[in-house]
Amino acid sequence: MSEKLNIGIILGSTRKGRKSPQVGNWVKGIAEQRGDAHYEIIDLAEYDLPFYGTTDGTDPRIAAWEAKLNSLDGFVFIVQEYNHSVTGVLKNALDFARESWFNKAAGIVSYGGAGGVRAAEHLRGILGELLVADVRANPALSSYSDFENRTILKPAERHTQNVNTMLDQLIAWSGALRTVRIK
Repeated sequence: MSEKLNIGIILGSTRKGRKSPQVGNWVKGIAEQRGDAHYEIIDLAEYDLPFYGTTDGTDPRIAAWEAKLNSLDGFVFIVQEYNHSVTGVLKNALDFARESWFNKAAGIVSYGGAGGVRAAEHLRGILGELLVADVRANPALSSYSDFENRTILKPAERHTQNVNTMLDQLIAWSGALRTVRIK
């Protein structure tokens, strides 16, 4: 069980002009300096999942999505707030792979006008139903103060420590839950 954990950093938006790639790459840069796990960006735009309920489940995009999730021990969700909640594409991706989420851990990095905290709280409820243990630390970036001209990520220095605290918790929980999945 000494093998490093595999953590996916899931970009929760696919819209044109999205900020999630900037935030995800920033988090990945911090994470890779730690050397405690393998981290990779998971871009929902690359999976182009159909709408949940519009297919019989045999679509190869769904199988590819489930295979990716099954290869991971934990997740960092990059969550932007849309109408006080998560994006439709993220909710759709969560719904498509129910069992692939079970007994894993997640951290949340949110952003928006109020730090994206309302989206993070909605996501916590969804993750609970999917048996995902979300960690307490939630780096929350303000669209006004952590993005230059509301477009280019320039996070306050304190957020680096917040990300590391979140990752400490995520690695601990992901490692513990790996023992539940692997018997």
